[in-house]
This record gives sequence, structure tokens and C-alpha cells, in this order.
Amino acid sequence: MSEIYAHDAPGPHLIRGGRLEADTSRPFVPEPDVAAEGQVPGDEPGWIVPLAVWKTSRTTLRRHRHPVAILLEPDADLRELADADGVLDPAGIAFIAVDFPVYTDGRGYSLAQLLRTRYRWQGELRAVGDVMIDTIHYQARVGFDSFLVKPGHDPHKALEAFRTFTVHYQKTYRVPEPALA
Repeated sequence: MSEIYAHDAPGPHLIRGGRLEADTSRPFVPEPDVAAEGQVPGDEPGWIVPLAVWKTSRTTLRRHRHPVAILLEPDADLRELADADGVLDPAGIAFIAVDFPVYTDGRGYSLAQLLRTRYRWQGELRAVGDVMIDTIHYQARVGFDSFLVKPGHDPHKALEAFRTFTVHYQKTYRVPEPALA
């Protein structure tokens, strides 16, 4: 492992595909005094937009050459993420990030399960916010496949947490295998 991921390195640390990676994403924050419609980030890689921006500007964002990620707050209504026909079209979406404002807020687990089952989301699903070593194993069980581990948590121990349990009593919602191109 690169020294950039030493235990005392500043975080957060991104775990994707079972490996540590540099996080190149950045949040898009719309101007508060300007109408939300039409406020979109530039056509550059790495943007994460709030659901409200996606909802008002999805047609514009889908025309971008670089897909955007969508940030869901724990109280998000997934029907707003889907198109008018109720289908979640992955066009223009780099990944979906679900915020865990505090580790005791379990609504993100429900969102992940619904995204994977009801909405059949097969793309990357990222846990962000108060993502800790103690929670990533359970987040993976409901379908998260990338994790932005909060600062102060040893990223190597976070990787080990995936092997914490070998027997499970509850049903799991495994990440679907990606389609072969």
C-alpha cells in the first residue's frame, strides 16, 4: 500500500472494489439565493450533485460528457431519483452516494436496499458521512460497494472489517455483477 494511506494520514479514505483509492469527487453546492433550476456543475469529472439539482436538471446533466454522482440525504424520496415512469435510468449517473449524518441513523441502509432491489440500481453505491470501521461490513450487506471512511479511522482496519463475520443469519442484498460490455 502507498504511504498516502498510512493510518495517521488525513481522511476520509475511499474504499472501492476492496481497495483503497484516492477520492477525486467534489460536492456541487448550488447558490442559495439563485433558483435551483439550471444550476449545474461544469462538464468535468468528479462532481457530486444533491438530489434537488438532479431532479431539476437531469436532462442537462445527462448531456454532459462526464457523468455526475448524486447525493441522497437519509430522508430522500427515491421516487424523485427515478424518471417519470418510475424507472431509475443510469444514464448520466457516475454513482449514487448515500449520506449517513451520524452512524446511528439507519435510514441509509433502507435506501441502499431499495435502490438495489426495487429500483434495480446496478451501479456504484457509496456510503458517505459518518462511515466507520464498525459500520462498513453492514453497509456492504445491504448493497454498498464503496465507502468514504471518515477521518480518524484506520483505512486498513476498515478493509479488514469486511472479514469480521463469516456466518450471517439475515438475508443479504449483494451487489449485482456488472454487465459485460
